[in-house]
Amino acid sequence: MDTKHIHISDYNYPLPDERIAKFPLAERDHSKLLLYKHGEVGEDVFYNLASHLPEGALMVFNNTRVIQARLHFRKETGALIEVFLLEPAFPADYEQMFQTRGHCAWYCLVGNLKKWKEGTLARELSVGDSKLTIKATRGEMHGTSHRIDFEWDNQTVSFAEILESMGELPIPPYLNRETQESDKTTYQTVYSKIKGSVAAPTAGLHFTDAVLQSVDAHGIDREEVTLHVGAGTFKPVKSEEIEGHEMHTEYICVKRQTFEKLLKHDCQAIAVGTTSVRTLESLYYMGLKVLRNPDIQEDELHVNQWEPYEREEGRVKSEESASAAMDVSPRAAIQALLDWLDRNGLASLHSSTQIIIAPGYEYKIVKMLVTNFHQPQSTLLLLVSAFVKGDWHKIYDYALAHDFRFLSYGDSSLIIP
Repeated sequence: MDTKHIHISDYNYPLPDERIAKFPLAERDHSKLLLYKHGEVGEDVFYNLASHLPEGALMVFNNTRVIQARLHFRKETGALIEVFLLEPAFPADYEQMFQTRGHCAWYCLVGNLKKWKEGTLARELSVGDSKLTIKATRGEMHGTSHRIDFEWDNQTVSFAEILESMGELPIPPYLNRETQESDKTTYQTVYSKIKGSVAAPTAGLHFTDAVLQSVDAHGIDREEVTLHVGAGTFKPVKSEEIEGHEMHTEYICVKRQTFEKLLKHDCQAIAVGTTSVRTLESLYYMGLKVLRNPDIQEDELHVNQWEPYEREEGRVKSEESASAAMDVSPRAAIQALLDWLDRNGLASLHSSTQIIIAPGYEYKIVKMLVTNFHQPQSTLLLLVSAFVKGDWHKIYDYALAHDFRFLSYGDSSLIIP
């Protein structure tokens, strides 16, 4: 299949507004669970998830935490300007960013931009017992976003504390409602730890401590990766063929112990959510880069959108002879990354990915998938279709016919191709 020439219109389905879950269930783990096992479709309740998983398997979660990324400023004229944080500009490291005091810069989307042609925006706020004024100055364009420099006049307050005080949690646009106080809890996974996402890895929203305990009791190994979900996850595919769609870049962090755990499980994993899928599958292509160039720099490990399709799948060419090509197993790729970490004295891998997973893609590491029901004509639906070799209609027809709730706060599925 020529993946680039897939017509996105072939991935449409009717989704009435009333089927979109505007709010989550009162109890996370009481959501419905669609079961797709080797082409057969059935259903259960999410709290029984572990009973459908093989003992001794490895389950991988994305531990990113959603930040309160919407900031509102009012101009002296009364115009309301929304600044939506996308990714750190200075410092570029997420962990450092949230600890900064006095000044930082982000790449942001700006709402009501035509009303903010020049000048600095300012807002007074209280953070605990401290009072401060934060100012925002608009800088150069960065793709479709702007660099925004923030300065505040109280060095005792970190940027993380400012976000907690003045930021608003960015719930998905298709919910068509204002953020509520309850979203601060319900739009985070119970295992979220590392701040940086502007959207939740929603497959994880169904997990409770009780479900995690049942996963452990079934002898299933758990591991976490970090992928900071960008606003691009909601970006619709507007081109007729997917070749015209530019995937957004997302930042990942994978610890040394995760590579060791993958190797222990023969580089096979159950992914919780499409973000975990993109992280795990990107690792394979990063491993190929290391095998080609053992001295590669960390920033060169970035996986480009079409990389898996443009090279001979799973092969690395020897410089001495093109005929001496060898198949590269997931184990060899992951081992290469672990060795690279050791050579460079690193405890974790920090990189980024732009990977698009669509029909024609051959999965390397992910063998089972826990995921929600995605928007029509979305890259996430393409990812699911690639996983089930085009059989996505069977899953979505069943969900529509059996009263499943859709999108971020909707029901879940376990997919075993």
